[in-house]
Amino acid sequence: DVQLVESGGGSVQAGGSLRLSCVAPLDVYTSRCMGWFRQDTGKEREGVALIDSDGRTSYADSVQGRFTISQDKGKNTRYLQMNSLNPEDTGMYYCAAEVVGVCSVKHVRWYEFNNWGQGTQVTVS
Repeated sequence: DVQLVESGGGSVQAGGSLRLSCVAPLDVYTSRCMGWFRQDTGKEREGVALIDSDGRTSYADSVQGRFTISQDKGKNTRYLQMNSLNPEDTGMYYCAAEVVGVCSVKHVRWYEFNNWGQGTQVTVS
């Protein structure tokens, strides 16, 4: 398995912003679909934002226009900038990476990913 290292998260008031980071080994960073899933208590883990090795991005409808996934190739790091947060965004956020057929939030499910970060809690009140 691949080690993904996450950072960021925390507690904010509604309307606030947070940024998550995920560092991956170079070969993973350049070859796999990467992004974030989130899971709140009692709910299934859901895709939030993904980016492929060519930099193409996709977002869940619920975060479109508020969240932005980006990358810093020099640092093997991908970021999730989360703006205009609301309580429905609360949950544990997990960075993930995998080789998938179509790197799109609408086409993949969490159980297709085998490489995960440790998770970081985001709480919006």
